[in-house]
Amino acid sequence: MGYCLLTTFLSGYDENPPEYKEKMTSERSVYRSRIYGAYSSARDRPLAPDMIEGLKPRLPYLRRLIQKLMPTDRTCSVFDLGCGHGALIYALREAGYRNVRGVDGSSEQVAAAKRLGIAEVEAGDILDTLAQMGDASVDVIVTFDVIEHFTKDELIPLVDHIFRILKSGGRWIIHSPNCAGPFGVRVFFGDFTHELAFTPESIDQLLRASGFARVECYEDRPVPHGLKSTIRLSLWIPIRILLLSYLAVETGFFDRKAVLSQNLLAVGYKG
Repeated sequence: MGYCLLTTFLSGYDENPPEYKEKMTSERSVYRSRIYGAYSSARDRPLAPDMIEGLKPRLPYLRRLIQKLMPTDRTCSVFDLGCGHGALIYALREAGYRNVRGVDGSSEQVAAAKRLGIAEVEAGDILDTLAQMGDASVDVIVTFDVIEHFTKDELIPLVDHIFRILKSGGRWIIHSPNCAGPFGVRVFFGDFTHELAFTPESIDQLLRASGFARVECYEDRPVPHGLKSTIRLSLWIPIRILLLSYLAVETGFFDRKAVLSQNLLAVGYKG
């Protein structure tokens, strides 16, 4: 039954590919318009106007990310794709980075950024924005919880644009659900607009096939900045060892570099 249905589907696709693609694009546009139009309010995460205090719980994590993954040169150009209400841009400016801007397709989140005084955020479609940018014009591209919102066919042009726009030696910083972790699917299915999920291996495969010279992946582990987070990190370490032991029993290999957190961090370097 499954083979017959697949054959029928493929036959229809081959006969009328333009019409099929147009129909699928239209259907995706309907759900995206509805969900992204109320992306903050529908997820019960509204930001109160003029409440920069609301960003503070995220700052220790973002500061650690900047310290670990960003270039030390504060004059480098940084473009945050899908920047939301601009929390990372705020943290970057706090750290001394001045050549920073972001774009997001959610008008609600862009409006929230403006209310918070983060002026470097603009509304726009990510792919359209990238298509208008010059070659080798940016040092760092950041996609924090972005690439999982694209289909495979949409993601390839995104990757190609990012590679084109990055300067030689530039880097692409990615945060995404990690389906190599035991609870990665929880994050993946936690947002109706998610289309894809990744593992360190699939991220590496995608970026290397697209021209990136080197890819590094990291766990998204707790960042200690107080008693509660320090306890979380201290518990994370033995739990991680137990998970690695489970994998070793199944595979016969104790992979110390395995990424087991719900989300992963990856950095692709352009040669």
